[in-house]
Amino acid sequence: MKLQRKNRRALALGALAVSGALALTACGSDNNNGGSNAGSSSAAAAPGSVKCDNAKGQLQASGSSAQKNAVDAWVKQYTQSCKGVQINYNPTGSGAGVTAFLQGQTAFAGSDSALKPEEISQSSKVCTGGGKAIDLPMVGGPIAIGFNVPGVDSLTLDPATLAKIFNGKINKWNDPAIAKLNPKAKLPDLKIQAFHRSDESGTTDNFTKYLIATAKSDWPYSGGKAWQAKGGQSAQGSSGLAQQVKQTSGAISYFELSYASDGIKTVDLKTGASTPAKATVENATKAISTAKVVGTGKDLALKLNYQPTEEGAYPLTLVTYEIVCDKGNKAATLPAVKSFLTYTASEDGQKLLASASYAPIPAEIISKVRTTIAGLS
Repeated sequence: MKLQRKNRRALALGALAVSGALALTACGSDNNNGGSNAGSSSAAAAPGSVKCDNAKGQLQASGSSAQKNAVDAWVKQYTQSCKGVQINYNPTGSGAGVTAFLQGQTAFAGSDSALKPEEISQSSKVCTGGGKAIDLPMVGGPIAIGFNVPGVDSLTLDPATLAKIFNGKINKWNDPAIAKLNPKAKLPDLKIQAFHRSDESGTTDNFTKYLIATAKSDWPYSGGKAWQAKGGQSAQGSSGLAQQVKQTSGAISYFELSYASDGIKTVDLKTGASTPAKATVENATKAISTAKVVGTGKDLALKLNYQPTEEGAYPLTLVTYEIVCDKGNKAATLPAVKSFLTYTASEDGQKLLASASYAPIPAEIISKVRTTIAGLS
C-alpha cells in the first residue's frame, strides 16, 4: 500500500494550491462549546470538487479533537458549494463522540480508535433495518510529542524512556537515560511536567498502544481511551495539552501534529532505522502505508504498524475514522452525510490534509472508503 512518488508530488502541489485559501483554526479551535459552521461562505469551490447531490439541512457530528482542524478545512470548502448544508462538528473527544453517535444524537462521529465489538453490537439501536456502525479511515497523521525545555531545541527519545517519563519513573530532564540519547544537548536539572488527556481520547488510545507495542515492560497497562498511569497532570482536549506545553517550563505531552504550532518543539523518535524519525506528515504516511485492513464486511478498521523499519517512518501515528451506519441511516440526513463524506474522501478533500499538517490516507485504502460511502443507505 505504498504511496507512489507521483501521488506524493500531486499531494504537495495540491496543498500549495489550497493553502492560501484556508483559514484554519489553530490550537484554540478545539473548543468543546462550539462547532464548525461555515455555511455562510459565498466563495465558489473548485469546479467538480464538491457534488451536493440534493444535500440539505443540518448535520450534527462530534468526536475526535485531533481531526478538528481537518474538519474545519473540509467544511469551509464543502459549504462554499453546498450552501444548503450546515455542518456542526463538536470536538468533544473520541469517546464522547462515539457515545453520542450510539445514542442517536449525531449523524456521524469522529474517532481516533476503531469501534469495539460491543460498540458495533450496540449500534443496531441507531442503525435500523439490520444496519451497523462501521469505521471509515479518513484522516491520518503523526501524534507529536511536544516539549518545553529551556535551552533545548532538539530532543530524541526512545520508547522505553518515553514510557518511563509518562509513567513517572523519570522525573528530571537531565536524567541519565535522556542524556544518553541526547549527548549534545544541555539538559537542565528541571522537573518533568508530563501532561495527559483528562477526557477519553483516541489519541490517548493510540499513544498508549504505541507504548504497549514498543515498551511493554515499562508500560504495564492495558491501554484504552482513558488514561491509566498514575501521576502526571491532565488537560482537556488536544488544544488543552498543547497550551500546557506552550506555557509550562519542563512540560511534555502528546497531541496531533496540527496542534504543535506557535513554536512548540517536537520529539524525534528513535526507531530501528539508522536515524531518529521526525514527526512530519510525510514520515507518518510512510508508516500508515504499512497498515492492514482488519475490519470485516464494509468495516475498514486498520491495524497500524508501530514498529516500521523504513528509514524516516514515524511510528507514532493515528488514523481518525468517521463512524457511520452502513445502512439504516436517517433519511433526513443521509444525502448530506454521503455528499460530505464523498468530498472528504475525494482526491480534492484528501489534498487539503497535507496543508493542515495531516497525512492523506494511502490511495489503496481511500479508494475502498469511497466505494463504501457510495453504498451507504
